Amino acid sequence: MAGKMTRDEVHAFLDSRPGWIALTTISKSGHPHTVPIGYFRKGDEVFIGCRAGTQKLKNIERNPKVSVMLETGSSMQDIKGVCIQGTADIVMDPAEQLPLLRHSMALRGTPEDQLPTEARPGAAYIRIRPEKVISWDYAKPS
Repeated sequence: MAGKMTRDEVHAFLDSRPGWIALTTISKSGHPHTVPIGYFRKGDEVFIGCRAGTQKLKNIERNPKVSVMLETGSSMQDIKGVCIQGTADIVMDPAEQLPLLRHSMALRGTPEDQLPTEARPGAAYIRIRPEKVISWDYAKPS
C-alpha cells in the first residue's frame, strides 16, 4: 500500500517535475476532457498557461471544477503521484498575467534581465485553487 505525501513533499514533487501535467475539465456534454499541458506551482495554487479561446477555457467558464494529475515511476516500488481537485478561474488581465509569466520563466532559469516586461497577447492562465489533494508514494510506508 502507498504512503501519503506531506504538503511540503507534494510541493517538492510538483516542483521537481517540470513539464506536463494532466488537466481534466468537464465538457459541454458532461464528459471529462483531459489534456497534457505545461504547469507551474506558486504557493498551494497550480497555474497553467494557454491560448485564449481554447476548449479547456470554455469548459472552465461553464464549470470551474477541475483536477490535475501528475505521476512518475516505472515499478510499484517507485510510483509516486499527486491528484489535485479544485476550482479554476481564468486570468485574462495582462497586469495579472505578467507576474505569472515572469515567475514561470524564472523557474525555468531565465535570467532576471531577460524576463519579459509585457504579457503575451492572446494568452490566458488557468489558476487552480486546491480543495482536495490526493497523493501516493509507494516507496513510503503507509
